[in-house]
Amino acid sequence: MSTKACIVLANGQVFEGNSFGATGCITGEAVFTTGMTGYLETLTDPSYYGQIVTQTFPLIGNYGVIPHDFESAKSHVRGYIVRSWCDVPSNFRNQGTIDSFLKSNNIIGLYGIDTRKLTKVLREAGVMNARLISGDSSEAAEEFAALDNPVKKEKLLKAIQAYKIENAVESVTCNAVTIEEPADIIFAECKKYRAVPVTKDGLKVNDQKKAMKNGKGKKVVIWDFGAKANIRRELLKRGINVVTVPCTATAKDILALNPDGIMLTNGPGDPQDNTGIIAELGNLCKTDVPIFGICLGHQLLALAKGAKTVKLKYGHRGANQPVKQLSTGRVYISSQNHGYAVESSTLPEGAIESFVNTNDRTCEGITYTDIPAFSVQFHPEASSGPLDLNFLFDDFVDLINDHSYLRNFKAEHKAIDAVAYFKTTIKSENMACTARGNK
Repeated sequence: MSTKACIVLANGQVFEGNSFGATGCITGEAVFTTGMTGYLETLTDPSYYGQIVTQTFPLIGNYGVIPHDFESAKSHVRGYIVRSWCDVPSNFRNQGTIDSFLKSNNIIGLYGIDTRKLTKVLREAGVMNARLISGDSSEAAEEFAALDNPVKKEKLLKAIQAYKIENAVESVTCNAVTIEEPADIIFAECKKYRAVPVTKDGLKVNDQKKAMKNGKGKKVVIWDFGAKANIRRELLKRGINVVTVPCTATAKDILALNPDGIMLTNGPGDPQDNTGIIAELGNLCKTDVPIFGICLGHQLLALAKGAKTVKLKYGHRGANQPVKQLSTGRVYISSQNHGYAVESSTLPEGAIESFVNTNDRTCEGITYTDIPAFSVQFHPEASSGPLDLNFLFDDFVDLINDHSYLRNFKAEHKAIDAVAYFKTTIKSENMACTARGNK
């Protein structure tokens, strides 16, 4: 039986629909993601901490709930919005419905609204706070009634606008550790579903010994800011021994483990809030230990090196984000989930922009020539998502085995000015279109 529910945006707009999952009232940051599959990965991705997530794809839940695909032990979203959800999922790995999953995680769900219209509002106005109201509790009844009273509604909107995501990284660190598995089990399972390592040529490495050859005996410390479990899986598939430490670890703690490499993971919130981590990361940058940063890790490394970050209007969330590798000119399709970006104009000497987003030209990757490190804004480990950029984990293994791998980057590849490049590209495309139109 459906229960009345709605989302109230900070700008006063209200979308009424029906409830699924848990009921209650919750405030969060309203965002949207364009992924057509991978809703389980979205729901269990710690990077969504504090956010009310809207799926732009209309039907969610058709393959049910598959715990083996979780990116962490539980859901971290504040609320979940879909156009419609499937109450009779069909998949041989299915272990439940999306409704039961939301209930078990105490996540309020909303369906039956025009998610296309809501997405357009967020796209045009930008990410904003919102409140989900669901159920028949006294609190929900009071807030439903407040929507019809201008004075009470204004008071409610002020409370919504005042919401801020706080202690994000500290709240989700090491949440994926409880679902970690040994390398042999992971490789066997991934081989079954053809999720094995992928080379730069797009070839899948099905042979376990071959895939693990270069990483055998090496140790990588995962500095967990809200890591997705698949980051660890990708390292294990390459034969690397992995040790996970919480976000509260210091540079001294990490170096005491004698790592051959350090992985800076994804995570939620404003990167600039993590002043302690940034300071400790600055100390790690003074060592010769190779570093690979993903998403929030990419931003934190840039901040530690002196660059700046900025909040995007509505962020990049989905499995279909095009990025261009500037050294080759090749475009890859990437999976992304972030609301902040590194400002390219603030990159310090020794930091070369390696990838840019072809939609809005924002920084998608940095290669450092003064330290053995590189980072990317997107998710090369993405599951469910494209595997185009999976080879970056092999690049990390190469960097661990040979520190000169990136020190020669500057000599081998000329840094390309992204803005100038796009101006040239757009001008060429316009000329080509004009020429075709005159034929």
